[in-house]
Amino acid sequence: MNRVQGKVCIVTGAASGVGREDALLLASEGAKVVITDLNEEAGRQVAAEIGANALFIRQDIASEADWQHVIKLTLETFGRLDVLVNNAAILALGSIEDTSLELWQKVQRINADGYFLGCKYAIGAMKDSGGGSIVNMSSVAALGGMPAFCAYSASKGAVAAMTRSIALHCKQQGYRIRVNSVHPDGINTPMTQALAGGQPIPQEALDADPMNRMCAPREVSNVVLFLASDESRFINGAEIRVDNAQLISGI
Repeated sequence: MNRVQGKVCIVTGAASGVGREDALLLASEGAKVVITDLNEEAGRQVAAEIGANALFIRQDIASEADWQHVIKLTLETFGRLDVLVNNAAILALGSIEDTSLELWQKVQRINADGYFLGCKYAIGAMKDSGGGSIVNMSSVAALGGMPAFCAYSASKGAVAAMTRSIALHCKQQGYRIRVNSVHPDGINTPMTQALAGGQPIPQEALDADPMNRMCAPREVSNVVLFLASDESRFINGAEIRVDNAQLISGI
């Protein structure tokens, strides 16, 4: 318990799915959590569930002005920033032949530009308060080929490469800011369920198969909690897979 006691965390896309689990778990372990999302109703519900140690802010992560606003309100409300979880993203089907330039640019704007802005402005806040931890949600799509997700794979590849670059920059500058990426395969969330017709998928049914590629959101959040905590203080620039060995299985 209290693994992130007193830390101030921003979690983007925290109205549902993995982001929601991240926010609830970090709060249960003692953190103050800033919840951001475009879905105001669901985001405020998560903040209400946590209570006084939570703040909801509506945010488009691809907007520089929104990032400036989120950082400003975080510092005004809680006095500091210790952890950023770049979680918000969109998932779009489409091979290289099926993906339009418009869709490509939309995915990059949110999944890559949004994370760039988050890291840029979080570092500005963290370096003045002794350091912190940035957790960037990537995907095994960044590490292996997924032909049906061309734009998404490229955006998550950008996140992985950017994470390494920023981690080394922060180390060389002496900021004590760690930056790591998390690479799940499938996660049993509304976003992935939408690709399967929008029907809820019982986790028990998935877990019955040892070849299962789809984990529960909490299994990703457990990794996020570890990276946010001081337990991982010597882990920096790492790519952590949460994929039941899918990437190396060859199938």
